[in-house]
Amino acid sequence: MRIEMGGAFADLLNEKGKGSGDNEMGYVERTLGFRTKDLDDRDLRLVTDIVGGTIRWRRYLDHLICSLCHDERKFRSMEPLLLQIIRIGFYEIVKLDMPPYAVVDENVRLAKVALRPGAGNMVNGILRKLVLLKETNSLPLPILEGDDRAQARALATLYSHPVWMVRRWTKYLGQEEAIRLMQWNNGEPSFNLRANSGKGVTRDDLVMQLNLLKVPHELSLHLDHFVRIKKGMQIVIQAELLKQGLCSVQDESAGLVVSVVNPQPGESIIDCCAAPGGKTLYMASLMDGQGMVYAIDINKGRLRILRETAKLHQVDTVITTIPADLRVFAETYPMKSDKVLLDAPCSGLGVLSKRADLRWNRSLEDLEELKILQDELLNAASKLVKPGGILVYSTCSVDPEENEDRVDAFLLRHPEFQIDPVDAYVPPDFVTERGFYFSYPVKHSIDGAFAARLVKT
Repeated sequence: MRIEMGGAFADLLNEKGKGSGDNEMGYVERTLGFRTKDLDDRDLRLVTDIVGGTIRWRRYLDHLICSLCHDERKFRSMEPLLLQIIRIGFYEIVKLDMPPYAVVDENVRLAKVALRPGAGNMVNGILRKLVLLKETNSLPLPILEGDDRAQARALATLYSHPVWMVRRWTKYLGQEEAIRLMQWNNGEPSFNLRANSGKGVTRDDLVMQLNLLKVPHELSLHLDHFVRIKKGMQIVIQAELLKQGLCSVQDESAGLVVSVVNPQPGESIIDCCAAPGGKTLYMASLMDGQGMVYAIDINKGRLRILRETAKLHQVDTVITTIPADLRVFAETYPMKSDKVLLDAPCSGLGVLSKRADLRWNRSLEDLEELKILQDELLNAASKLVKPGGILVYSTCSVDPEENEDRVDAFLLRHPEFQIDPVDAYVPPDFVTERGFYFSYPVKHSIDGAFAARLVKT
């Protein structure tokens, strides 16, 4: 409920370890008036799966619930807490394949305690109906037929995404590829750890730690400092590998953007929208203590956290934080740097597998507003580049209107810049025909991201 009201983030397993899980459970206690038992790691993992999954599959689950209510008004007028309990039950039965009797029993008890005995009866009735339909393989699912709009609506329900996203991806990618992208977004996300070379930690050191902790992992095929893990993040957090600054959580797609920047010792680099600072820290760790990364961000609080992490990672001597709106800063302080990275605020359409709630928090209008902001920030960032210097524009989006289209519009306004192909910096598989970097989730099994490297002539 808190996620839906915009008050919480879907992942209880964030870098702060158990803190956020404990906070949320405390909030539950204050709101509902009863205490959940303390959760061990396995329980916390399951809670995260259920919360993330129920949020991810919300449109699909609501379709089933509404169908079983036989009355849309009854569904629409259902009190929020009751609806959430029913969604959880539906998710556990349909997607987690949990033993149906246990799911019914648990959620009936939950409804009785959290609401009232009558609510328990309703949960009991609707969940038993669902179990029957599932056992006879006759779930009421939409059929893919009719015109483009009708098909988009059916796909949006079947794969639980907003209709506007389905229509957009079908337009740009074709229906089959759009389905594959939605399947990726609904799959279990994998995470990457980056060994912190700034502190002298090699990937071999990190692998040794993971082996001691019995956390299954694979080496990144693309980046020397990165390791991929599917399960066991909770163990990594509990062993305090992040807290000690031995490694950070960072996707390979973000690491490859840093490869496009190609930071060298002694350079001055501006990171324009730096917080939370993953790319700043990685760039700093590659500079051997020489040169400077200027981290600009409008959010003072997040820059403070970046400074603390930089100390922990032992790269604070090459990072200077500047709290400012980039657009104002570029007008007021015309400093010039060798390289400028603009990792622009974007729709995040490349990271939907990791952010369960993000698909429901984005609209087509947001995209239009973001494009205007991206243009303004690109104009500002370009003022900070030395002649002969490099401007890198990047996003974590797979949408061409936020990526190539923004670069094209910028080059029309700024003929003094030209494309510097990225094939010298990233593996050929990630290089587009026009020399941009693009990681695509379905193809590369990492988050979606884009970067253009532009040289100021």
